Amino acid sequence: MRTAEGELLITNGTLIRGDGSRPIPDAAVLVRDGRIAFAGCGAELPEVSPETPRLDAGAGTLMPGLVEAHYHPTYFNVAALEDLDIKYPVEYVTLLAAANAQLALRCGYTAARSGGSLFNIDVWLKKAIEEDVIPGPRLASSGREICGVGGLMDWNPDFRKIGMEGLVLLVNGPDEARAAVRKLVKDGVEWVKTYPTGDAAAPDTNDHHTLCMTFDEMHAVVRTAHNHKLKVTGHCRATEGIKNALRAGYDCLEHGTFMDNESLDLLLQRNVPVVPALQFEWASIQDGPAFGMPQSVIDGHQETLEAGAESARMILRAGGRLGMGGDYGFAWNPHGDYARELSFFVNYVGLDPIEVITCATRTGAEIMGCADEFGTLEAGKLADLLIVDGDVSADISLLEDPENFIAVMQGGRIKSGRWARG
Repeated sequence: MRTAEGELLITNGTLIRGDGSRPIPDAAVLVRDGRIAFAGCGAELPEVSPETPRLDAGAGTLMPGLVEAHYHPTYFNVAALEDLDIKYPVEYVTLLAAANAQLALRCGYTAARSGGSLFNIDVWLKKAIEEDVIPGPRLASSGREICGVGGLMDWNPDFRKIGMEGLVLLVNGPDEARAAVRKLVKDGVEWVKTYPTGDAAAPDTNDHHTLCMTFDEMHAVVRTAHNHKLKVTGHCRATEGIKNALRAGYDCLEHGTFMDNESLDLLLQRNVPVVPALQFEWASIQDGPAFGMPQSVIDGHQETLEAGAESARMILRAGGRLGMGGDYGFAWNPHGDYARELSFFVNYVGLDPIEVITCATRTGAEIMGCADEFGTLEAGKLADLLIVDGDVSADISLLEDPENFIAVMQGGRIKSGRWARG
């Protein structure tokens, strides 16, 4: 991905570094060759050439670009589980994924970690973004997911004779788990996504208290993935599934819904981040009925929401790490609504806006393994930043509407927002 050349000075904004520190008023950001040369109080700005272009932030907010830490680029208007793998041909899903990537960037998400993709579309989507074929967030890919046979993601009955090869690799035992990871190694993924537990979406067979993989299968995935320098994450709702993932050596947990004190201790010992993805639960409860969602599923989402919110509070209070993002692309939780997750964590979970922004920037970059490159506004890092009309620390909902973005920048290049439109 090309970065900007030369210098650019942005002044007259309130700076949110993304590191948990309080906002800095009357701040400035100096960009040099696509990287941050200075970010801080305007009075401390070093001498800048009078020929350096200057842009006025209009007393808005200067902050890091957002990181969507659980991104499904190939999900599109999913109304039933079957829509994930048989609704559209792979050619059309590829086009939809490219459109979703452009939308994410327009929404202020300058980076994203895939949480699963039909075939290995996200691997090639990443390449297209990096080579400036299409605009989109800096992407970490995961490709196809892994689940035990008969588990949450194994919904197509055998009589259909279509398998699940495009979306999920189904395994029985550690040998098949190792073989599945090796296929993903060949595909070129960076993250291996698994399904240790079920979900409220499948109350009759694989609900949110059900295990969908054995510990031996999970351990085999981790050993094989780590051997090839890949990271492992998993859809973990049930308490025992959380513990299995942590004991197996997982690098991240998706959801981490039903935490107890023992699982929290394991989490903190290994400093494993969690991406709760709670806005999806709220959207399912509020809007699921309009799409024919059964009451049993809605009740499960209510239980998941309440437990997930408490687990998130437990993790942060204890000094753990949370990433922001999750499961956009469903009909009731569509792409483009990403920042609703941030507002939800302020308004429902009860976190401070600066805490949430830190989760959505620095922690997201840490999860992607790119904390040295982006996630905070510090000298030397890539100039991936948002310039927002208004005070985001006072009203985080400003991030929900791209019309509030004065600029979305990647590597110092203005990709979207008012300045991009001239």
